[in-house]
Amino acid sequence: MIQPLAYIHPQAKIADNVVIEPFVTIHKDVVIEEGTWIGSNAVIMDGARIGKNCRIFPGAVISAIPQDLKFKGEATTAEIGDNTTIRECVTINRGTIDKYKTVIGKNCLIMAYVHAGHDCIIGNNVIIGNATQLAGHVLIDDYAIFGGSCAVQQFAKVGSHSYIGGGSLVRKDVPPFVKAAREPLSYAGINSVGLRRRGYSPEKINEIQEIYRILFVKNNNVAKALDVIEAEFTPTEERDEIINFIRTSNQGIMRGFGGI
Repeated sequence: MIQPLAYIHPQAKIADNVVIEPFVTIHKDVVIEEGTWIGSNAVIMDGARIGKNCRIFPGAVISAIPQDLKFKGEATTAEIGDNTTIRECVTINRGTIDKYKTVIGKNCLIMAYVHAGHDCIIGNNVIIGNATQLAGHVLIDDYAIFGGSCAVQQFAKVGSHSYIGGGSLVRKDVPPFVKAAREPLSYAGINSVGLRRRGYSPEKINEIQEIYRILFVKNNNVAKALDVIEAEFTPTEERDEIINFIRTSNQGIMRGFGGI
């Protein structure tokens, strides 16, 4: 159902059962798939690729050009995965020549007033709290959760199943499975509640906790901690994910417990 007071460019590709409310504006190079709802006064700009069964609330702006002075008008996209909800006044900029796309994964909840800058890659099942601001090139892995009013520095990486406390300033990379809080951002334990909700066994949660004790609590530097972890823990998917995340961190990881 498309309301007559909406403006839709005749070359936009809109599935038959998309609902578009009054005063929506949809530009030319746009694809919107089945079952999606677009609320009043949303603006969907060139390069938007919106999946199935998404909900985009009033005032959202999807796929505006990057806020990057180096951008020269190249053809890029902003991609929204299936079953994702974009709440009021969210802004998602399309990519630049770095990745040529900005991506929000499937089954995400992006709350009101969030900004996702150009070339952000956000995984599946991610929740981003109200008024959180993501600079360009931020990478967020699956199942990460942000409290409200966080600010994330450009090129930062946030690991899977992590939890970032509200109001945090994320200047360093946040490894998977942890809770991060305080100022400057520091280790605050592992995200045991989230892991239990997602089916991790008590044994697996304990393994992750012991790994992070070596890394963040026992006064080891990062290089020594990684050597100890590799020597003392049998290789598992979670162990290797933690090690690989830290070894590939370009900005360095956040502080340990007590600023270590």
